[in-house]
Amino acid sequence: QVQLVESGGGLVQAGGSLRLACAVSGRTFSNYLMGWFRQAPGKEREFVARIPWTVNSTYYADSVKGRFTISRDNAKNMVYLQMNSLKPDDTAVYYCAVARGYDGLGRPIWAYWGKGTPVTVSS
Repeated sequence: QVQLVESGGGLVQAGGSLRLACAVSGRTFSNYLMGWFRQAPGKEREFVARIPWTVNSTYYADSVKGRFTISRDNAKNMVYLQMNSLKPDDTAVYYCAVARGYDGLGRPIWAYWGKGTPVTVSS
């Protein structure tokens, strides 16, 4: 129902910047959340940032606060992740995701995922 395609990953030096993009196609709903996750080698997939489809209320993982910015363009069905002051620890495959809503405990239900785009930050 919803398809996500990430782009913009690549190799960047520490301290540099990179902007990831997520193209959203298929059905979208006003109550959806847009989010970014990442998974580093040998580590669990972790939440990075999210933004509601209709409200500019962003939320970030502590590890990226002040450095990353999530944004969207509803007219273009695009979600972005601007990454500044990149660190080697930011090296991971970054995934775009969509939550269709919330569960009974108020937790986002991340129902749709892209295939990911790799980001490598060198020292």
